[in-house]
Amino acid sequence: MKLLITGGTGFIGTYLTRKLLQNGYDVTVIGRSSAPVVRSDLFHTITGDTTRNGSWQDALKDVDAVINLAGTSIFHRWTSAYKQQIYDSRILTTRNVVAGMSGDHPQTLISTSAVGYYGGRGDDILTESEPCGGDFLSKVGKDWEEEAFEAEKKNIRVVTARFGVVLGRNGGALKQMITPFKWFAGGPMGNGRQWFSWIHILDLVAGLMFLLENVKFQGPVNLCSPTPVTSGELASTLGAILGRPAVIPAPSLALRLVLGEFAETLLSSQRAIPEKLIQSGFVFRFPDLKSALNDLCQSHSN
Repeated sequence: MKLLITGGTGFIGTYLTRKLLQNGYDVTVIGRSSAPVVRSDLFHTITGDTTRNGSWQDALKDVDAVINLAGTSIFHRWTSAYKQQIYDSRILTTRNVVAGMSGDHPQTLISTSAVGYYGGRGDDILTESEPCGGDFLSKVGKDWEEEAFEAEKKNIRVVTARFGVVLGRNGGALKQMITPFKWFAGGPMGNGRQWFSWIHILDLVAGLMFLLENVKFQGPVNLCSPTPVTSGELASTLGAILGRPAVIPAPSLALRLVLGEFAETLLSSQRAIPEKLIQSGFVFRFPDLKSALNDLCQSHSN
């Protein structure tokens, strides 16, 4: 099977590409960086700006599937200009991907979304049938998914994978979480009661491959652990594994002063459950936070 991945040289894309190659897929990645992920006759790179139309779209016509991972990181202080980058990098890329896919043979588009789609929902349990929220990231998620579903007009199978916060070694959110604990300054964000939906990078990759290979899947799919935790539980579990205290909270006011509007994302509560994956029999390798962090924090525990 021939696949194309946008954002394939990033944190998630690197893990995914290596796994796909191990399983015999022919993989092409498109991004602004042409740095090799791995040396293989089945691995190809194209350098291009996916927010713009260009010759890179020619590679979309003949592939069997596209996994769309491209998007500017949200882990940054938001200015008006940066929010526009967050929006454009997702919406324009997805629009251009759909425009480039031919649909003249069976094709699949798995396009990233996020549990931020639901907005801050307190203790509500969020399955894929729940409506969109009303904040900035909810709007991004709604528009992002709508662009992806335009591919259905070409008879392309579309799955929008709503990621939880991805935890992995050497990048992503966990690297930022560990730093204050290493300095004995770790603790929950805000009141510690908001829900945190997460997923181990290996389960994320396995989940994407499961969605790719099972053609019954269409529409939105929550790609997160079946056991979300509160911010307080996250801090105490991480602190225990690292052998550090988890008693110094990051007050809501301080977070807002330092991070601006982005702080609302950290203080938001999303209790997402991967109902479709659970019902399909997908087995999570790391279903609970303690097992995930024990695996990921081995090199940080000293």
